[in-house]
Amino acid sequence: MVTGGLSTLTSFAIFNFLAHGLYLTSEPWLESQPIAAFVIASLCGMLVSYRLSRDWTFRHRPPVHPDGGRTAFFVINLITMPLAIACLWLSRHALGLTDPLSDNVAGAVVGQLIGQAARFYLFRKYVFRQPVLTSDLAHHPVSLLGPAHMLADHDPASEDRV
Repeated sequence: MVTGGLSTLTSFAIFNFLAHGLYLTSEPWLESQPIAAFVIASLCGMLVSYRLSRDWTFRHRPPVHPDGGRTAFFVINLITMPLAIACLWLSRHALGLTDPLSDNVAGAVVGQLIGQAARFYLFRKYVFRQPVLTSDLAHHPVSLLGPAHMLADHDPASEDRV
């Protein structure tokens, strides 16, 4: 959750600077394009999230992909990004709320929390997987093949046949 929190804080700060000025400018760069500001901010948060995930949250799990999981990580982020964008779009266009508080509640709180939960599950399952050890194979061979209900037709004796 710390990794998600820090990457969300990064996204939050960049989004608010680009879309609302973050009290630093009276003319925000992307005031009329909050979705574009949100996408840019999310991409920056994504970079922070990868580094923290690889070096801290999942440091005990060795990379299982040749690229260290970068491609899967960024694909998962791009797939889940529309969850937060949809929340921001609904707030802006369906509800007509255009103030900074509404943008932040919709995009940076509700949308990011939904996206963060989805990403954590997907990262854990596909990017930073638990390695399978040979001792696990010896002690729990059936559990590594899948759920028991899917093994009803599985015949262990057929594994020895070529």
